[in-house]
Amino acid sequence: MRSLTELVDTNDPAWSEIEAAVAAAPYPVVVLPADPRRADEELLRVQVTTRSWLGAVVHRSGGLVLDHGWLRVLGSGNDEHHLASLGAINDNVAGGIIVAQDVLGGQFAWMPDSTGTPTIWYLAPDTLRWENCERGYGDWLAAMIGGAMTGFYQDLRWPGWADEVSACRLDEAINVIPPLWTKEGKDLNAVSRRPVPMSEAMSLIGVTLDGQRDT
Repeated sequence: MRSLTELVDTNDPAWSEIEAAVAAAPYPVVVLPADPRRADEELLRVQVTTRSWLGAVVHRSGGLVLDHGWLRVLGSGNDEHHLASLGAINDNVAGGIIVAQDVLGGQFAWMPDSTGTPTIWYLAPDTLRWENCERGYGDWLAAMIGGAMTGFYQDLRWPGWADEVSACRLDEAINVIPPLWTKEGKDLNAVSRRPVPMSEAMSLIGVTLDGQRDT
């Protein structure tokens, strides 16, 4: 296990790259402040250096909130804004690391593909399948901050979604009835929607990493 001194790189930090990406984002991106003690604990837990975008997000932020709260990128957590830490979300997860969650309960995880190369995978709430995004963490996050969310989620949004999503707490997801994976749930103008705890949303879509990937 590497020490904090080995993990924190002051000469080549990735955080400045992330800040530049956030400043240029085409939609709102909020950087939640980090508590230094918790940030150190989380970095030790995940064991990646701050040279990486994952390490920088964990150590320098409580998390990133993209596009009115539609996507929540996990960092060291922020109690005031009700965003759990990366470590808390992954307490009982094996086989990968959940790194972000969306307002519909979709999960992004960093885990190996069939060749053993770690990439970002997405558990889609409308298919209940893990889909390989075929990007490393840094490339994936840069794309999502840079505007890729608009196309990625175009079939999962409804008129007035921004106001509804903004009103949803960061520890909640919007549950859709009938579920998104059913034929009836595909019409987002006709479904019923209500906030539920994110833990409940994860249970409803069956979040598990081991043996569930579509390679």
